[in-house]
Amino acid sequence: MKQRKIFILLPDGVGLRNFAYTDFHKQAIINGLDVVFWNNCSFDLKSLGHNEIKITNSKAHILTDIFKKARVQIDLDLNSKRFNDKIYESYRFRLATDSFSNFLKFLGVQLLTLLYSSPKGIERIRNSILKLEKKTIYYNECLGVLRKEKPDFVFCTNQRTTLALAPILAAQELNIPTGTFIFSWDNLPKATLVLEPNYYFVWSVHMKAELMKYYPFIHENQIFVTGTPQFEMHNSDEHITSKSVFFNENNLDIKKKYICFSGDDITTSPNDPIYLADTAKAISSLNSKGNNLGIIFRRCPVDFSDRFDIVLEKYKDIIVPIDPKWEKMGDSWNSVLPKKDDMTLQINTIAHTEMVINLGSTMVFDYITHNKPCAFINYDIPNSVQTDWSVSKIYEYVHFRSMPCKESVLWIDSSESIESIIKVGLEQPDTVVKNAQKWFEKINQHPREEASQRILKAIEEKII
Repeated sequence: MKQRKIFILLPDGVGLRNFAYTDFHKQAIINGLDVVFWNNCSFDLKSLGHNEIKITNSKAHILTDIFKKARVQIDLDLNSKRFNDKIYESYRFRLATDSFSNFLKFLGVQLLTLLYSSPKGIERIRNSILKLEKKTIYYNECLGVLRKEKPDFVFCTNQRTTLALAPILAAQELNIPTGTFIFSWDNLPKATLVLEPNYYFVWSVHMKAELMKYYPFIHENQIFVTGTPQFEMHNSDEHITSKSVFFNENNLDIKKKYICFSGDDITTSPNDPIYLADTAKAISSLNSKGNNLGIIFRRCPVDFSDRFDIVLEKYKDIIVPIDPKWEKMGDSWNSVLPKKDDMTLQINTIAHTEMVINLGSTMVFDYITHNKPCAFINYDIPNSVQTDWSVSKIYEYVHFRSMPCKESVLWIDSSESIESIIKVGLEQPDTVVKNAQKWFEKINQHPREEASQRILKAIEEKII
C-alpha cells in the first residue's frame, strides 16, 4: 500500500511552533504518514530531521495585496453593520502612505472598498484575488512541485498570508484536498481569512461558530474542531528541567519565588515599561514586609527595542530578563522567527514561576496548563506616550467576550493594587484558576494533549 504523503505548508514562520517544533511530526510518522514541510521560511528544517521542500520563488501578484487589504476593510465594514457593533472598526490598521508606491496602494484600497462594500462586492473581491494568483509564475511553479511530488493532502499552517494562496490554489487545481489551520484565538473577528481551502481546522466549538458567523460561505462539514498543538508540550517531563538547573542557567536566586511579567509589543501596550516598573515597585514593597520575591521579564518576541532598558537597570536587584529565543530575519513582525529552544524556555519559565502579569495575552492559557493564575493589567497611564490608546480598547475586543466570568483572571485596576493582587495570586489563586480552566476549555478543545492526533485523524479522513 502506498504511503500517504502530507505537505505541511509553511508560508511564513508562524506555523513553526505548532507544527515543526512540537511532536506533530513524530505522531504523523507513527500514524504511517509521510510528512514533507513545504517551506517558505528561512529556517532549515532538515537540521531538525524533517523532510522539506524549499519554496524559492514565492511572489504574489502585484495587485493581490491591494485586493486583500480591501477585503479586510470591507469585511470589517460589513461585520460592523451586520452585528451593529463598532468594535470591528478598532481592528483597522492605518495603511502606509510614506512613499509614492504606498500612496498608490492606499488609493487602490480606498477605491475598491468604496466600490465593493457589499456582500456581492466582497464575493467579487474574493474571486479577483484567486484569479490574480493563478496568473503568477509562483502558481505555475507550485503546480510543478505538486505534479512531481503527488501529495495526498496540503495542510497550511495559517490562514492569513497571501503567499499561501498559490500553493493552495495549485493543489485544488490538481484535485488534491487542502486545509488550513486558524492559528490564533483572536484571528477571526479581525477579518484575517485569506485562504479558501477545502477544510478548516479550528481550536474549539466556539471558534467553529465564529468561522461560520463571519464567513457564511463556509459550511459546517468543512470545519474540524481539533485544538492547537501549542499547548500539548506543557507538563512534559521531556521539556521541564529541574528548578535548580533552570535557576542556575538563568542566574536566578534559588531562595526567591518569581512571578513572570510577560511583555507585549509596542502597538498593543505602549506603556509596558511603566507597567513593569510599577510591578517592580510592588515587589519591592512586598519584600520589605518579609517576602522574598523577584520578577522574570519575558519580553514580547517581536520587540527588540531598548524601551525597557532604564527600568531593567533601575530594578536590576528585582527583575531578571530572560529573552525569548527568537531570531530577527527581516524588518516585519512575521520575519521574527522562533527557535525550537524557545518552547522549552517558555515552558520552564511558566513551570518555575508562581503567576504571570500581562496585558491581555494568550499567556493566561499557557499558565493555566500549570494551574497557575494570570493577572491582567487594567489601568491607563496619565500623560501616556500614545494619547489615543487605552486599556479599555484592548479588553473590548471580541475574543475577550469568550471569558465565562470576569473572575477568570485577576484584574490590576491601578498601580496601587498590584501588591494586593500579587498576594492573592500567591496565596488564594483557586477561584481564578478554576474559572480560567473553564475559559481554556471553551477556547481550546480538550484533552489538549490530543490536538495533533485530532488534526491528523481529520486529514486522514479526507485523503482521497
